Amino acid sequence: MQYNLLVVLGATATGKTTLAVNLAKSLNGEIISADSRQIYRGMDLGTGKDIEEYTIDGQKIPHHLIDIADAGYKYNVYEFQRDFVEAFEAIQKRNKLPLVCGGTGMYLEACLKGYKLISVPKDQEFRDTLLDKSLDELGEILRSYKTVHNNSDLETKKRAIRAIEIERYYASHPEIEMKHPELKPLLIGIKFDREDRRNRISLRLKERLESGMIEEVEGLIKSGVSPEDLIYYGLEYKFLTKYVIGELTYEEMFSQLEIAIHQFAKRQMTWFRKMERSGFEIHWLDGFMPLEKKIEKVKELWNA
Repeated sequence: MQYNLLVVLGATATGKTTLAVNLAKSLNGEIISADSRQIYRGMDLGTGKDIEEYTIDGQKIPHHLIDIADAGYKYNVYEFQRDFVEAFEAIQKRNKLPLVCGGTGMYLEACLKGYKLISVPKDQEFRDTLLDKSLDELGEILRSYKTVHNNSDLETKKRAIRAIEIERYYASHPEIEMKHPELKPLLIGIKFDREDRRNRISLRLKERLESGMIEEVEGLIKSGVSPEDLIYYGLEYKFLTKYVIGELTYEEMFSQLEIAIHQFAKRQMTWFRKMERSGFEIHWLDGFMPLEKKIEKVKELWNA
């Protein structure tokens, strides 16, 4: 077999879920989500889960790594790689096609490259030595361990301290082997030009706000999830939480969030281009191509 894994990737608001679900139905597959925030229960509109799309003509398409942790938990890429391997092997045993869908570049590379990762335990004593540091000072400490490509590590002091803790642990512990299956992936990307992507993001943001995204955040806080934990997740949860707790006006929240999502989509595309430079072949499909044509093109590539 030429391939044993199908991957549908792309920036936010490009229609990945729609294509992936329809491909899974057509190719007898099951979906493994590669989205760093869709793993959390109760975080639905803000992460764009679109759960209703997983049912086509009354048929539920099996999906994995969605709604597997409580909001407030700090799920990490090590856990994702472990859970991906478990899901991949279970799907294969059922003689079905594993189909990865997502836009979190680090998660995608963790499974496709088979990173050797270690689970980093919390070191409260070390964390306490960093509590009085400013965010700028924490950034300098983090840069002493590595080149910082992911600015989200420096969005909050809590996040920066955790990033430093991880890098410090990596520096003093050898990587451990993790059993990883041999993957033969076909990578499909969905792409819009910059202006169309921006328009789709803005429209989607307005729709999700009208559908109750603010109420979702209010409900999470009422359920006991701290505002700080929600801000940790970034993007929608960062700005909506600041609005809910009164740090931003509605207009400030919308404007800043819209800009942040546009910047996030740009970073996603930058990551995918980096993947291509490192040797991954991504077959890009025009986002405006009709769904039927997309499915037909993917099948041609799969059977080539």
